[in-house]
Amino acid sequence: MKKILLILFSVLLVLFCLIIFLGWDTADPNRQISWGVTFSKLYATQSGLDWRQAYSEILDDLKIKKIRLVAYWEEIESQPEIFSFSDLDWQVAQAKARNAQIILALGRKTPRWPECHEPAWSSSQDMALRNQNLLNYIKETVERYKNNSAIFAWQVENEPFLNFGDCPPLDVGLLDSEIALVKSLDSRPIIVTDSGELSLWVWAAKRGDIFGTTMYRLVWQDKVGSYKYPLPPAFFRIKERLTRVFVGLKKRFVVIELQAEPWGPRLAYDLPISQQLELMSYKEFTSLINYAKKTGFSEYYLWGAEWWYWMKQNGHPEYWEYIKDLVASSPSS
Repeated sequence: MKKILLILFSVLLVLFCLIIFLGWDTADPNRQISWGVTFSKLYATQSGLDWRQAYSEILDDLKIKKIRLVAYWEEIESQPEIFSFSDLDWQVAQAKARNAQIILALGRKTPRWPECHEPAWSSSQDMALRNQNLLNYIKETVERYKNNSAIFAWQVENEPFLNFGDCPPLDVGLLDSEIALVKSLDSRPIIVTDSGELSLWVWAAKRGDIFGTTMYRLVWQDKVGSYKYPLPPAFFRIKERLTRVFVGLKKRFVVIELQAEPWGPRLAYDLPISQQLELMSYKEFTSLINYAKKTGFSEYYLWGAEWWYWMKQNGHPEYWEYIKDLVASSPSS
């Protein structure tokens, strides 16, 4: 027992020294930062929004120039070998018309609950066939958009090394096959992502041309309720520096998913607005973004654009207006 306590104390002491050495607030919050968003047509629709109108206002009113879109397999191939890209075509075309830069996320595990978005027809198939169908859909998607100049990068799967969501166990060999397939079809960068708080980054960062971390502060656990991770901004800088020991100094790091919406016992649109405000007050909202500024990254993709729009429609435009001012003050966004 004494040996275990000694090891634990030593680890904590090393971490404390690293934090002191790097500083609790590690970056100038007033430096030039690029701000983007993730947009999910699926989530916007589930929230009861006119998803086209919401998307258009994100581009035109917020003036977003960096956007992560999602090629949901369940939507694109709702029937076997019948591919429909019309809604995603529209999203890509609207972004391109406004000179916005797109990260296109694809795979089985993509943004928004339940994390894995697989067509219903594939669920009865054995895993080998399901995986082959997954690769076929990825191939169709990349070939459709690889000549589109608005696509900046491909994100292959979403936090594949994090055991979260209603998903099959991670198959690393399959993930590597997906990445290899995309690389064989197009030369643009591949992004692989991982959890900022719950994962080691090395395995994801080694596989991507760009590494994307998530960044959450206010989270929910059914047995605990809402709580805040007690991590200083330096935590992310330490992880970045340690990861670079294994992946090199030139690897590009971005915050692919910065929490800017409430996380509660149910999805936001199923909670009363009073509970949404309790889980994500305007003060906490601005505090989350100010915290992120101190972590030292230069590019952040905000998570919650559909929610800000919904809040604006329901008498709380302050979240939307804050992001609008944030983007306007950052010329590189």
